[in-house]
Amino acid sequence: MPDFVINITNMLITSLGAIYLLIVAMRLLLQFVRADFYNPLSQFIVKATNPLLLPLRKIITGFYGVDWASICLLLTIHVLLTLLLCLLNNIAVNLVALLCWSLIGLLFFIVNIFFWAMMISIVISFVAPQNDHPALLLMRQLTEPLFEPIRRRLPPMGGLDFSPIIIFIGIYAIEQILYVLAGMARITPYIAKSIIGI
Repeated sequence: MPDFVINITNMLITSLGAIYLLIVAMRLLLQFVRADFYNPLSQFIVKATNPLLLPLRKIITGFYGVDWASICLLLTIHVLLTLLLCLLNNIAVNLVALLCWSLIGLLFFIVNIFFWAMMISIVISFVAPQNDHPALLLMRQLTEPLFEPIRRRLPPMGGLDFSPIIIFIGIYAIEQILYVLAGMARITPYIAKSIIGI
């Protein structure tokens, strides 16, 4: 297969796969933070994930307030996408490595969701603080559980909010731990191209 065909196929699988992973991850995260499911964007996320998620929920039930079916769906999709990209790029992989790579990639992916949701929320709070677009409302609902515990513990600082700085430091620390885990799992830069999220 010519290189340009492989590159185009890689780009399509990575882009479309990342979009659907984002939708499934958002459903899980929005349930976790108890976001407004009457939001039009939430309704779209529910409709887009129901065809795969509802049959899975008949087999895997949630317990301790965790939607295990969504977690299994998220991991399964990531494993399949990673396997597909590895096959396309002639990367030999066994089942254990595939699961490790997918789990690490998925953790990177979720950390990136929080990073970008925070960045967008911060920028919008300066540019258009009164904007009530459904996507922005969801981002605020997603990030507020991170901000609130830190705001409660920080003393008043003249109207300045330093909680995002502390959370960004936390995200950086988590990413460094994930890079160490990626090294232990022998994820080279070439292999990382086949793992969505890294």
